[in-house]
Amino acid sequence: MSFRGEKYDGDLFGSGVNIAERGNPFDYESKTDGNASAKRTARKVSALDSEENAFDEGNDKDRYLLTYSDLITLLLGLFIILYAISNIDANKYRNVVTAMDNFFGNETGVQINPETKVISSPKESLSDQLRKLIVDYHYSRSIQLEESERGITVHILEDILFPPGGADLTESSKLVLNRLAAVIKKLPNDIRVEGHTDNAPINTMRYPSNWHLSVDRALNTAYYLIKDEEVDPDRVSIVGNAEYRPIDLNNSSESRAKNRRVDLVILK
Repeated sequence: MSFRGEKYDGDLFGSGVNIAERGNPFDYESKTDGNASAKRTARKVSALDSEENAFDEGNDKDRYLLTYSDLITLLLGLFIILYAISNIDANKYRNVVTAMDNFFGNETGVQINPETKVISSPKESLSDQLRKLIVDYHYSRSIQLEESERGITVHILEDILFPPGGADLTESSKLVLNRLAAVIKKLPNDIRVEGHTDNAPINTMRYPSNWHLSVDRALNTAYYLIKDEEVDPDRVSIVGNAEYRPIDLNNSSESRAKNRRVDLVILK
């Protein structure tokens, strides 16, 4: 049997698919390389976008540093200005005050001399008013004034306020307190009422010691000033000192009489 007259299509194995139909055997690799390249490019773009976004976020977070530095700079400038104007020229200040004083017709009653000392307008002081009261009513033997760091102390001796060994106010003692209250109740100062005795011991049913007597004298005096003379109770306090705050030696009847007293201390 002869096979020469037969014609075979296709390849050696009889397949009907030619090379063109089978396609390029390297085409898969080309497609794979293209996809990989596109993915790498996308990743690079994504990375750049991420870095750019991160950079932008970092700038937003650090923007407060600019505001903070501006604030510090402004504060430094403010302190420099304050320091510069803190050195006041005394002559210029004096001239300005004098000009204002002249403009307002010296109504404030305050003048400034070349030594920049403040001179108050003429006005009777508290001590002057109390001294005038003592002189006008002839209280010089029973009321004494003392000025100290605490303020002005009015020493009111026992003979003008209380009977010996007692703490009840008499009508004459109320009159004395009425005249004193007319001066002191208008003041804003606090008033401390202090009771005192001499060193002679006392032991009665009402006053078993000088402590009791001194406190009762201070209490009765303060209560009269509050109730009858309408002195502000918020300004008044009382103290009992017994014989332990003398103003004179307890070696004679005259010195003991000075120690038996009530003090009105007008505090600074």
